Amino acid sequence: MSEPARPRETASWGRRILALFVDWIACTLTVSLFTPVYGVQNQAGQWWVVLLFVVESALLTALSGGSFGQLATRLRVVRHDGSGRPVGLLPALARQILVAVVIPPLVFRPDGRGLHDMMAGTETVTLETAKGVPARP
Repeated sequence: MSEPARPRETASWGRRILALFVDWIACTLTVSLFTPVYGVQNQAGQWWVVLLFVVESALLTALSGGSFGQLATRLRVVRHDGSGRPVGLLPALARQILVAVVIPPLVFRPDGRGLHDMMAGTETVTLETAKGVPARP
């Protein structure tokens, strides 16, 4: 893979975790609305949450540049090559499956890109960085 022309600063871990938390709560609430038998002890309900998280975040990443939680926390997933093109559906789906596995995001480079981002050719940045606007001090 080629490196971007200008290195971008990736988003902080705090904002990424907040975005993941927002996504997980939204998926849990959605599943609990549509699955009357959902509960903490119901393992099938937990799998529905994981499935909804993967599908929701992959579709929204491909269509709008980030999952519901990432959009709410002003983060975007962009291509690492700096082309500016949107992330495709298959790379977004592969990325989200790796996020659901949990370990790949915990293995990361010094630039902040996790294994899931490296495999999908993406990086998570702030909205300002994605638009090319300098961040406010």
